[in-house]
Amino acid sequence: MTFDLIIKNGLVILEDGAKHVDVGVTDGKITAIAETLTGDADKVIDAQGQVVSPGMVDAHVHITDPGGGYRDGWEGYDTGTRAAAKGGVTSFVEMPLNQVPATTDKASIEEKFDAGKGDLTVDVASYGGLVPYNLDGGIQELDDAGVVAYKAFLATCGDRSIEGDFENVDDYSLYEGMKQIAKTGKILSVHAENANITDKLGEIAYKNGETTLSAYVDSRPVFTEVEPIRKLILFAKETGCRLHIVHVACEEGVEEIVKAQQEGVDVTCETCTHYLYFYKEELDDIGPVVKCSPPIREQSRLEGMWDRVQNGDIDFVTSDHSPCTPDLKDTDNAFEAWGGIAGIQNNVDVLYDEGVQKRDMSLERFADIIATAPAKRFGLDSKGSIAIGKDADFVFINPNSSYTLKAEDLAYRNQMSPYIGREIGAQVARTILRGKEVYSQENGVTDAKDGQFI
Repeated sequence: MTFDLIIKNGLVILEDGAKHVDVGVTDGKITAIAETLTGDADKVIDAQGQVVSPGMVDAHVHITDPGGGYRDGWEGYDTGTRAAAKGGVTSFVEMPLNQVPATTDKASIEEKFDAGKGDLTVDVASYGGLVPYNLDGGIQELDDAGVVAYKAFLATCGDRSIEGDFENVDDYSLYEGMKQIAKTGKILSVHAENANITDKLGEIAYKNGETTLSAYVDSRPVFTEVEPIRKLILFAKETGCRLHIVHVACEEGVEEIVKAQQEGVDVTCETCTHYLYFYKEELDDIGPVVKCSPPIREQSRLEGMWDRVQNGDIDFVTSDHSPCTPDLKDTDNAFEAWGGIAGIQNNVDVLYDEGVQKRDMSLERFADIIATAPAKRFGLDSKGSIAIGKDADFVFINPNSSYTLKAEDLAYRNQMSPYIGREIGAQVARTILRGKEVYSQENGVTDAKDGQFI
C-alpha cells in the first residue's frame, strides 16, 4: 500500500488507549493504523520519544476579523490561526464576537467568511450569535449558513456605540431564541453571569476607589455564576434547547450541570486552561493581562476544578482566546482593563504538563478534553480522534521538555499573554493538519494557507 505519510515510533493516543503504533495517511485522511506499517510513503515522520495526540479542537476562540474600523488591530485570522498551529490546535470553533459586525445573520457571516478567505492556517468552524435583534429570521439564516452552534451572553457585553456589535440577551430574547434554536437541533452555548449584580458590584467597587484584580474578582462572586446556570437549565427544560455552559470557573456551577444531566437535561460544560492554572492570590502580581470573566478564583479552588476535569463532570477544556490591543490592558485599574486572555497557543503544552505530568491524568482523558469531547459535542465528525477515516490532524508532544515562554515566541498579532515568563514542562513539537505539516520546531509555522471553514 502507498501512503502520503507514515508516522512511526510514537506513543499514539487512540480511542481505546495509548499505543506504540504506526499511522498511515492518504489524501488527508487516516487510512491505516497498525503495529508496523509496510509500504511506500512520500514522507515518514519518526515520532520516537513523542506523544502523538489528536490535534486540539479548541471550542472557544475569538477572532476579530472583520474589525469594522473599530478593532482592526485585534487578532485576525492570519495571526490567530498561525498561533493555533504553533500551539497544536488543528481546528477551532470561532465565537460570533468580537468582530464588527457580530455574526448574527446571513450577511454578517458571509462578511466573516470573506474576511478569512485565504488566511487560514488551521480549520475553523463558526458560532452564530443569539442577540435581541436577530429573532426575526437571523437564527434560521445562521443555521442555513452552517454554524455548528449558537452563543449568547447573560453577562453585559458589546459596545452600544458600535452599530452591529454583539449584545447580551434579556430573559424574553433568551426564551424565544432557545425555542428557535431548539428547532435547528443545535446547541446554545452561554456565558452565564448575572449582569445586574456583577455590573452593580463592579460600579460600587470602582466608585469606592478599588483598583486591584483581587477586588475585581470579589465583585463577581461565585453565586453570580450559579444563579444564571440554574435559570438556563430551567429554560432548557421548558424549550427543549440543547445547552452548553462556557468557561465555568467554579465547582458549584459544575454541580448544577451534573444535577441537570441526571434529570435528563441535554447540557454540558467546559472550563478554560487559565482556570486550571492561575489563581486569585497571584493575579495582581501578573497584572491586567490576566483579567477575564468569569474571574479566576482562589487557589484553594484549583484542585477541585481539576478533580471535575478528571472525573468527566467538566466535559472539555478550551482557551477562550480573547485578545485585544495593548492599550486596553495598559492600566493600573483592573476595572478599566479589557477582560480577556490570549491563550490559544498554550493549551496543549500547559494542559499536558499540568494534567498528565503533574496530576497523572491518563493520555486518553487528555485527548478527550482537548479534542474528542468537543468534536463530538459540536458535530465535527471528521475531527477529534485518531481513527480510520478521520482527518489526519495530529499534535506531536515532547514530554518532560521544559521551556520558559517568551513574548517573542508568540504568534499573536499582539504578543501579550499571562503565560509569558512561566516554565512549561512540555512542548508542542509538530502540528499536522489533514496530513500536512503546519508547524514544527525545526521549520516554524508554514506560510501555506491550507485551513478551511468547516
